Amino acid sequence: MNQTTEFDYPLDPKYLEETIGYAFKNRQYLMEALTHSSYANEMRSKSGQQINCNERSEFLGDSVLSIITSEYLFSAFKSLPEGALTKMRASIVCEDACCKFANDIRLGDYLLLGHGEELNRGRFRKSILADAFEALLAAIYLDAGKEETARFLLPYVKKEASVLKNGRSKDYKTLLQQIIQQKPGELLEYVLVGESGPDHKKTFETEARLNSNVIGHGTGSSKRESEQMAAYQALILFGVESPDNEKETAL
Repeated sequence: MNQTTEFDYPLDPKYLEETIGYAFKNRQYLMEALTHSSYANEMRSKSGQQINCNERSEFLGDSVLSIITSEYLFSAFKSLPEGALTKMRASIVCEDACCKFANDIRLGDYLLLGHGEELNRGRFRKSILADAFEALLAAIYLDAGKEETARFLLPYVKKEASVLKNGRSKDYKTLLQQIIQQKPGELLEYVLVGESGPDHKKTFETEARLNSNVIGHGTGSSKRESEQMAAYQALILFGVESPDNEKETAL
């Protein structure tokens, strides 16, 4: 890797290192993982500067994710046949799951994006977040090896596998939307009403509103989580969920 330039990140990557519990020895691996192709292309056209984007890292990270996940599932679920293991792995080694993992560590806050991609809300786009998460796995793998990568990744894989095995996962937003859609013309929206805490450890507050009326309020460490919790509160209001029961894992 010949990329040595320092860039002005939206949020200092040192906070990402704190979040994932790993400090890179060669920070160029991390820099490449956080650089989207739109930014690399923009830098090349503006100044002729050659910047490595995270596409090659994403290629490697996809394989790293697959092998670590496969090894865990093979060891942890000895009674499951090959077909069931394959389905479970496919649900973990996929765009939706990787995007969820990326949101858990607020990976989008650290990405270098081109101006156009920034305007198009690329920082929140599922495909960009999922690819960046795989690129981050590759960065850890290249910097420290498989063992350290597994240390970081396995808590996410284990949680997702447990949810899949037990069937306890609920997407409260989807469930609420399905209920609202039964009455044509109803408008459901989620409105961010507050943020607190330092940039690298924010708490978000969101209201679920039905025809401008607040039907639920939620907080979380990401906008996505706060929206899920707002939807959960709305479902309690509608009598679909009970606050007395143990809340199932929100997607």
